[in-house]
Amino acid sequence: MKCPFCSHSDTQVMETRVAEDGDFIRRRRQCSSCEKRFTTYERPDVSFPAIVKKDGRRIEYERVKLLASMKLALRKRPVSTEQVDGAVERIEEKLLTLGLRELPSTRVGELVMRELKKLDKVAYVRFASVYRSFEDIDEFKTLVDEVRR
Repeated sequence: MKCPFCSHSDTQVMETRVAEDGDFIRRRRQCSSCEKRFTTYERPDVSFPAIVKKDGRRIEYERVKLLASMKLALRKRPVSTEQVDGAVERIEEKLLTLGLRELPSTRVGELVMRELKKLDKVAYVRFASVYRSFEDIDEFKTLVDEVRR
């Protein structure tokens, strides 16, 4: 590991800790040249399926985009960051366990709607109204009636 301060390639691991949730390892390192300390994080490298958009384009899965769309639906709703992170984790776990190289964006949208429905009904309706591109008020009313049951 190169030192971020002097670019020397010889660094020593001084301390290693596993994160509380076990998702990554934190290492404190010291450069043998300038003796400055820095932190590195080691995470597993996993391969998510490519997302196939409605127009046929293939894009890489991006957690940031998924999180942003969920946060937009949950804006000003009483849902904690931990709950949102948990929902994203469940979606990502499902994406990985499917074992597919490609996945239609509609499938990802359905997974998001399932999680939002558990978290907050209003956020679910917000997301579904945009995701399903309702043409008229009757489609929207049908969705709201479904949520009320």
